[in-house]
Amino acid sequence: MEEKPKSPHILIFPLPCQSHVNSMLKLAEIFGLAGLKVTFLNSKHNHERLIRYTDIHDRFLQYSEFQFKTISDGLPADHPRAGDRLMEIFDSLSLNTRPLLKQMLIDTSPPVSCIIGDACMEFVVDVATELEIPVIHFRAISACSFWAYFSIPEMIQAGELPMKAYDEDMDRLITKVPGMETFLRFRDLPSFCRVSDVTDRDLQVLKNVTQQSPRTHALILNTFEDLEEPILSHIRTKCPKVYTIGPLHLQLKTRLASNVISSSSQKSLNSLWEVDRSCIEWLGKQPVRSVLYVSFGSITLLKREQLIEFWHGLVDSKQRFLWVIRPDSVIGEGDAPAELVEGTKERGHLVSWVPQEEVLAHQAVAGFLTHSGWNSTLESIVAGVPMICWPYFADQQINSRFVSEVWNLGLDMKDVCDRNVVEKMVNDLMVERKEEFMRAADRMATMARTTANEGGPSYCNLDRLIDDIKMMSSLA
Repeated sequence: MEEKPKSPHILIFPLPCQSHVNSMLKLAEIFGLAGLKVTFLNSKHNHERLIRYTDIHDRFLQYSEFQFKTISDGLPADHPRAGDRLMEIFDSLSLNTRPLLKQMLIDTSPPVSCIIGDACMEFVVDVATELEIPVIHFRAISACSFWAYFSIPEMIQAGELPMKAYDEDMDRLITKVPGMETFLRFRDLPSFCRVSDVTDRDLQVLKNVTQQSPRTHALILNTFEDLEEPILSHIRTKCPKVYTIGPLHLQLKTRLASNVISSSSQKSLNSLWEVDRSCIEWLGKQPVRSVLYVSFGSITLLKREQLIEFWHGLVDSKQRFLWVIRPDSVIGEGDAPAELVEGTKERGHLVSWVPQEEVLAHQAVAGFLTHSGWNSTLESIVAGVPMICWPYFADQQINSRFVSEVWNLGLDMKDVCDRNVVEKMVNDLMVERKEEFMRAADRMATMARTTANEGGPSYCNLDRLIDDIKMMSSLA
């Protein structure tokens, strides 16, 4: 009798941050729909937050071959895991989580046949190599930002990094990132490149983790060919097997819609904060295409002075706005000026956290003032919502340049926090150039939907990934 092929057992392990957990949970659910055996390894801290604020356990109970496991990230419970202390998580993971992961993999039964590891965690490849387990890298960032990280050694060799002086010309062109020579400025490089010493720890961490991807079986990117094809062609010269399977959140909706699983799952969230649904009720009372949605994501910290500048700009623009101000996201205390409070009562609504995909898809929303995180950028693209970009750190700087300069989907406001600039850009996006940006956003949204629909390029790439994983298991 012919021996039945071994069923793959996939371990999915995200960096313990909201955006990484969110996108990799979506991939895990798609694998669950495909009937694959999946173990999702989350930090204990984040898993407890997911249980508190979402239906995560009930939702994944529908997949008989799915299980959650937790692991310590090595940080105390009260660590902020945000702002300029986010990078502390890398040292803690390498020191504390690495040995725990190795022992867990040794003890797991049935054995793990493939690890889909967040490429930000360098030690995962080392542990997997030691235990002879194939690794596929997942990057939760854009292809353009991945390629910029990958090109750091060439920028250093050419003298384009580090910063040359305190009064650096931030608008000088960078020529050593292939495919971006004509428009990439120093200020558009990932924030970790803004250093005066090439031995800077954060720069070296991001350079080193990115250089690991060619060591792995394949690279998964949450993007699509029509959006980033020119850059993807450069990436494939270093990482030949690249699966472009984005936008992942749209892929999941597409596959859920054709599955017998309850449609309620399509509205489930992977949020580490409690959602305030008053925003949906408020949006329902606003005119069509009249609201600017404002959110700076899960990690950004605002100084109180910056908060006030944004607030003045929003109120002075006379446009309606829905603004997410995350708990503990503002540094500094003080009462808000009375005129801002009154102006917000008239045209604005403040909330602590929202169901962002649902908000961006709402007919009242016409623009998005964003930190340019990659999940937010993709969600805005799918919804056909133009953007004003105010990047905070990491890949967000380069995402914002592509939004404004390459894809023509909005405006880039990086390195500026001034009420007059905010007011002008809001009115440019919402009034003066509204039709121009809406047309571009609608075209890109159509391409995104096409690629994620059954038979589309990203849809087929995801099917190929699943087949590849099954083949790897059968050959093990």
